[in-house]
Amino acid sequence: MKKGVFVGSFNPFTIGHDSIVRRALPLFDKLVIGVVGDNVQKPSLSPAEDRIGTIRQLYAAEPRIEVKPYYGLAVDFAREQQAHYIIKGVRSVKDFEYEREQADINRQITNGEVETLLLFAEPHLSSISSSMVRELQHFGLDVSQFLP
Repeated sequence: MKKGVFVGSFNPFTIGHDSIVRRALPLFDKLVIGVVGDNVQKPSLSPAEDRIGTIRQLYAAEPRIEVKPYYGLAVDFAREQQAHYIIKGVRSVKDFEYEREQADINRQITNGEVETLLLFAEPHLSSISSSMVRELQHFGLDVSQFLP
């Protein structure tokens, strides 16, 4: 079975994330969405169970998608899920450089057992980020157009 993991804090899960999931799904028999359960760099995370519940509802009709919390390194989560692929979305050169470095390290520490696949954001979604959505929410704007 070909299995991939798509990991992130998803705080909140945006239409950009949904695009990556829908584009990655045809590549795999099973796609596990790993939701960060703890992140010291993002202390303002909404509770993991809330984020997980929202994403599970979105894909309730798709049996090939599972949504689970994860703690620690994404590469360790991939191994726990017996997945050989980590899927990451890339919006910009800045994202690309960060993800390229992570992919190189992950490949080294797994002796090539876990590969990273980068999917580039669709052009009309490249400026959408969870932090942008949170900022708009903070100022009282309706963000429904950015959420699936």
